[in-house]
Amino acid sequence: MEKRVMTDSKRRKGLMAASALLGGVLVLSACSGGDDSSGASDGGDSTSQAKVDEAAAKKTSEAQIKITPKDGSDNASINTGTKVTVSKGTLTDVTLKSADGTAVAGRISADKKSWAPTGQLERATKYRITAEAKDSAGRAAHENASFTTVSPANSFIGNFSPEDGATVGVGMPVSINFDKAITDKAAVQKGITVASSSGQEVVGHWFSPNRLDFRPEEYWKAGSTVTLKLNLDGVEGANGVYGVQQKTVTFKIGRNQVSVVDAETKTMKVTRDGKTVKTIPISAGAPENKTYEGQMVISEKFKETRMDGSTVGFTKEDGKGEYDIKDVPHAMRLSASGTFIHGNYWGAKSIFGSVNTSHGCVGLSDTKGANDPNTPAAWFYDNSLIGDVVVVKNTGDKTISPDNGLSDWNMDWAAWQAGSAA
Repeated sequence: MEKRVMTDSKRRKGLMAASALLGGVLVLSACSGGDDSSGASDGGDSTSQAKVDEAAAKKTSEAQIKITPKDGSDNASINTGTKVTVSKGTLTDVTLKSADGTAVAGRISADKKSWAPTGQLERATKYRITAEAKDSAGRAAHENASFTTVSPANSFIGNFSPEDGATVGVGMPVSINFDKAITDKAAVQKGITVASSSGQEVVGHWFSPNRLDFRPEEYWKAGSTVTLKLNLDGVEGANGVYGVQQKTVTFKIGRNQVSVVDAETKTMKVTRDGKTVKTIPISAGAPENKTYEGQMVISEKFKETRMDGSTVGFTKEDGKGEYDIKDVPHAMRLSASGTFIHGNYWGAKSIFGSVNTSHGCVGLSDTKGANDPNTPAAWFYDNSLIGDVVVVKNTGDKTISPDNGLSDWNMDWAAWQAGSAA
């Protein structure tokens, strides 16, 4: 009996221990299973991702490159529109090439923060630009873009006079002739400035959609300097037509020379800085071919030139007299329509100062070949500048139109200002 009791007792203790152990295992499994599933997954993935991010950050450059114009642009400027800049770094290399592989010279700035071409690009040309920069840690960044510059059909230019560096007379206006008709005159005029060192107010006047001139109210001050700035790059002058010029032009005004031709007395009085320096006998237009009256400006000079009357309407049929002289000496243009002041070797010396015989020009005594410096025509030619004023009076003809050549001064100041789009 004792042995059995002991056996039952041991059995009960064994069952209790087993039950307790099993319960403990189940409880432990339930708690630790949930914790391991949540904790191991979150903690393990976060740690791995952080390591990946850290490694990527170590490899990625902080330098940020910006290329202008934007990739794919098809009306890009040929002047100042192309540039590369960088922030949080410095540029190490920039290459710009046209589609045929021609490299374009450029320069990285002293601080290595920007790059620009050193010359003008070609119109209607595709370019590709590649750039490299490094951040403070030496990590490289790269960027590239392709663009096409504006085409001739979609751009305009202004042909201007006088030329950069020229010395001209006091009557020389700044005259700009555009190769496309301008419809947004205000936008274009806003992109152009003309200023004089004399402080004179300078105003622009549109003669047509293609011509814009600038001048002060009175003639330029002798010895002053005039600066023309064309900031037309990217300016839309007409629908879909953009400017491409970015240029500064400077010219100097010489002495003040104004010559007055009097068709009645048949003389020309040359004044310089207010003093008469010479009086020259002349022969103006005949009664049937009168010379325009008004203020004209010398726009071209030719030691010798051909004058063919048929180009300005003089033919046998019109009864006005045909002429074709291949070696007119010391010729200076006064109008776009064909008025010149020039030497005359074919007329008798006696006509100068006594009779008007020309087809509308102002003639001065000269010799054939333009090689005699002692003739009145040679003296006037040698002592004249492009931009000098020649005033013609007492011919009985009408006043020349202000837009005929550089005859701007024949328009009064109020009318001139009214033609400004600014």
